[in-house]
Amino acid sequence: MATVSGSDVPLRPPRESLDPRVRLWWRVHGLAWPVLVAVVLAVLGWLIRPLGWFLPVAGAAVVLGLVVALVFPAYWYRIHRWELTDDAVYTRAGFVWQEWRAAPLSRIQTVDTTRGPLQQALGLATLVVTTASAKGAVRVAGLDHERAADIAERLTRATQAVPGDAT
Repeated sequence: MATVSGSDVPLRPPRESLDPRVRLWWRVHGLAWPVLVAVVLAVLGWLIRPLGWFLPVAGAAVVLGLVVALVFPAYWYRIHRWELTDDAVYTRAGFVWQEWRAAPLSRIQTVDTTRGPLQQALGLATLVVTTASAKGAVRVAGLDHERAADIAERLTRATQAVPGDAT
């Protein structure tokens, strides 16, 4: 089994799934940009006569958004995983290229939660674990906001108890 560079933490599949509401969050995201593009193109097509290519491209954007919103969230929900152990935070995310990460507690520098407007409406949050890694923060998007706050508190306490300076 592979280990995380410079530590004895094994890189393994995380066990926890995200909150089921994350699928709705992904669906709305899957539709938001294509619908926005379609509206802009439809308005441009209406303002600049003849309509020409504006309306077919707007329609294609909406169809693409519908496909993404209806098909991909179920797949993403099966792929995205996370886990917190006494040694590390594990994540698995991605679509075509999947990324597995393990952040040893000794490398954690800060722990935050973030909530955009849609996440707030759905009761979700993103856990952001900043490490001393050049790869950047480990993110777990799509947790119940209360659970994310509890995990952030637990991680903060756990990292204070781990010896080292997180570098």
